[in-house]
Amino acid sequence: MKRVLFVCTHNAARSQIAEGLLKLLGKGDYDVSSAGLEPADQVHPLAITALHERFIDTTGMKTKKIDDELLNQEFDLVITVCDHAKDHCPVFPKAKETLHWSIKDPAEAKGSHGERLEVFRDTRREIEQLIKSKILETP
Repeated sequence: MKRVLFVCTHNAARSQIAEGLLKLLGKGDYDVSSAGLEPADQVHPLAITALHERFIDTTGMKTKKIDDELLNQEFDLVITVCDHAKDHCPVFPKAKETLHWSIKDPAEAKGSHGERLEVFRDTRREIEQLIKSKILETP
């Protein structure tokens, strides 16, 4: 089973969406987790909604901080999903491979509830495409 870690600044939206999607799309072939440099108090409610729309179980989802224990774990792949995380992420010495996906933070969206939800949906679609093309179709 391949171990994958998604990292972003607050671990509230992008990395959580990526974790949920890879768990779904990877069909049990991946041990997936996510963490943040400065975790928010909770997973963003619109990220939860966007995941529920894909029938992804969000029970137990919570934000997590990168700590020494996590840094010393072995990962097949560590992916930063925001530029801030890429620039400030500590090195994972036991990661076999690292990638960076520059994904805009949907939590910064302005407008009505519906408009902001559509931004989260767009982010979900973008991450799903990246997972399919960069992880699942890679030998």
